Amino acid sequence: MHTPQTGIDMQELARRIDALRPTLLRLAQLQLRNPAWAEDAVSETVLAVLQGAQRFNGTSQLKTWIVGILKHKVLDQLRLHAREPTLADTGDDGEDDLDELLFKGNGHFREMPEHWADPCSELQRDQFFAVLEACLDHLPNRQGRVFLMREWLEIDSRVICQELDIAPTNLWVQLHRARLRLRECLQSNWFGAAPR
Repeated sequence: MHTPQTGIDMQELARRIDALRPTLLRLAQLQLRNPAWAEDAVSETVLAVLQGAQRFNGTSQLKTWIVGILKHKVLDQLRLHAREPTLADTGDDGEDDLDELLFKGNGHFREMPEHWADPCSELQRDQFFAVLEACLDHLPNRQGRVFLMREWLEIDSRVICQELDIAPTNLWVQLHRARLRLRECLQSNWFGAAPR
């Protein structure tokens, strides 16, 4: 059975969705930090893809189209559960220790980062994404959520501040700290690690 406009075989579409499901679930869990919410977002994404298959016009890759739908479903889940508590946020995430390890008293790096070569070619490797996901998993809850909302979902800063009830300065501090932690994690586990 083919959809009228695109000729997408529905059995093939179902097979490809099934193959993408673990990746979609990981992406949703990274953002939502709640397995039930992530499962809901992925299920709603699959349903929307199957219902809207005839609207897929092939101008982008199928995976890109599905991930775009997932982004909207994750946002829906965030809005739905905006005022529900997730994991306890202690407020002490060891940032002072991290700053002391990375920076001198004058604000300069203690050690200059190693040359990362051509980031575009490095990003093409699946192993890089596995390390990046592991690094994202190790961010403190609030930092990970803020970072993914801003960088992955590309939500406007004002909206993030409203959704999380934080001041813009706090948002930028959280983003800065998340980027430092990700940089340190990637430096240790990818760029400074032995070749894979």
